[in-house]
Amino acid sequence: MHRAHDRGMGLEEWCLLLVLALLWGGSFFFFKILVSAVPPFTVVLGRVGLAALALNFVLFFKSDRLTLGRSAWLRLLLLGALNNIIPFSAIAFGETRISSGIAAILNATTPVFTIIVAHFFTHDEKLRWGKIIGIMMGFCGVGVLIGPALFGGGTQQSLLGEIACLTAALSYGFGGVYGRQFKGLPPLKLATGQLTASTALVLPFSLLVDHPWGLAMPSVTIWGAFAGIAFLSTALAFILYFRLLATAGATNLSLVTFLLPIMALLLGSVFLGETIRWYAIAGLALIGTGLAAIDGRPWRKARALLHRGPQG
Repeated sequence: MHRAHDRGMGLEEWCLLLVLALLWGGSFFFFKILVSAVPPFTVVLGRVGLAALALNFVLFFKSDRLTLGRSAWLRLLLLGALNNIIPFSAIAFGETRISSGIAAILNATTPVFTIIVAHFFTHDEKLRWGKIIGIMMGFCGVGVLIGPALFGGGTQQSLLGEIACLTAALSYGFGGVYGRQFKGLPPLKLATGQLTASTALVLPFSLLVDHPWGLAMPSVTIWGAFAGIAFLSTALAFILYFRLLATAGATNLSLVTFLLPIMALLLGSVFLGETIRWYAIAGLALIGTGLAAIDGRPWRKARALLHRGPQG
């Protein structure tokens, strides 16, 4: 039953994992470009709407259909709110105030929030010492990241942006736990249904709050960022995600959490001119160490090496 957790990863899987980290890290890069010209709800509408269109086409060309009952669609609306609308909107809002790299590092706390939510809302995923230590280190990393805004002369606006990105991570945590009840639905259909429901959910917010008809015509750069975040960072990323889930297993796939913020930092630095400050590196290191403690594999391998002793 747990074989997927013990699968090895060949060169192809490692390459796909790096590509997935680049695609998901790229979403923060694209968000930063988009929020410079488009209000947050309309940014989210463009992302989920175009991605839903792309995945529905994939289902169509696979001669498959998304036939779901009313109850399933209602549950998908809630899942879409938790996994897409709330976090995407919060990140878009946050990136109007902080860099894309800091937003990505704060988003890397998602597994920390997920295990806290799972402890209180599931019966079989309770906290253990390794997870508790990981949570403490993760929140120490958050403290390092938001410290400058609280005590170092940072602005209230940057603090609001950081809180928004932490809210996104918390929403992902609830979405991850709630999404486990959809085990009977094939992954591609689940992704397509979730994005389709998300599009229906965010459309009225975009129309009522952002009034997109009154916005200036987007530039080629903005259209390119919409295409990138929808087709690359969402639709293609989901396809790669499910392929890796099948070939490498969920445990190996979770390594993307460590790589994603690094990719976002590099993209922001190289293409957006964002400065990588010392507290970003320190916060990333602490959060990464916390994630390693939660994951457990580094410590298990270290213990195995110690027990094995010197070879030769």
